[in-house]
Amino acid sequence: MYPSVDMETMTWLEYREKIDSILILPVGATEQHGPHLPLCVDALLAREFARRLAQKTNGIVAPALSYGYKSKPQSGGGPLFPGTIDLSGATLQQLAADLIDEFVRDGFTKIFIMNAHFENDPFLIEAMDLCAAKYDGRVTLVLSNWWDPMPDELIGRLFDETPFPGWAAEHAAITETSLMLYFAPELVHMDRIDDSAAAAPCAYHRYPVKPGCVPASGVLASARSSSAEKGRLIVESVLPRLCDIVREAFA
Repeated sequence: MYPSVDMETMTWLEYREKIDSILILPVGATEQHGPHLPLCVDALLAREFARRLAQKTNGIVAPALSYGYKSKPQSGGGPLFPGTIDLSGATLQQLAADLIDEFVRDGFTKIFIMNAHFENDPFLIEAMDLCAAKYDGRVTLVLSNWWDPMPDELIGRLFDETPFPGWAAEHAAITETSLMLYFAPELVHMDRIDDSAAAAPCAYHRYPVKPGCVPASGVLASARSSSAEKGRLIVESVLPRLCDIVREAFA
């Protein structure tokens, strides 16, 4: 569907012709998203936003980095669920830095990291900071996601039946489920949505993590009332703002 922007489907000659364009690196995770969503949610969302952004900005999309930093129990379940395959912060930072160095070595000077996993940001930012110090102003590195650019007025339309729980608890809930229904409905099992009580907020972190501090389903807030239409609203509201970020940051 996106042969014109996906780096992995290009020949090296086609790829070489794009070095003056913006290179977008999608970064996600492989982790549990409840009984109704697949393990690939974060990587898939990062890739699909990246593809649409690339089409709007004449960019190129690198293969997604599909592993991320550990989720905390109050924002994804932590180590309590099989299928959650985590990287250490140091590994993620070094991996991102190595990839940035490779793209710069190929000639790219405008790199946009499209992150879709809440906990990745500090380690990606550290990699960007260390890399930028080496490039002496020759390379511009930008990081964003799909939730920060979301207009405030959209929150009320998305959470029309349940209160907005905050982004940390919006794991496998209305926004991610709606985006998956829009991007990849064949991977969503609406009949498996768990309606048990939401995770209780906690003012501290304890390790080792005790079973029971996260709902058994792995879902931190209700996904009921999710829809492909809400997913469409998110994409159509966020994409123009991502384009604005590209225009401003790479001006």
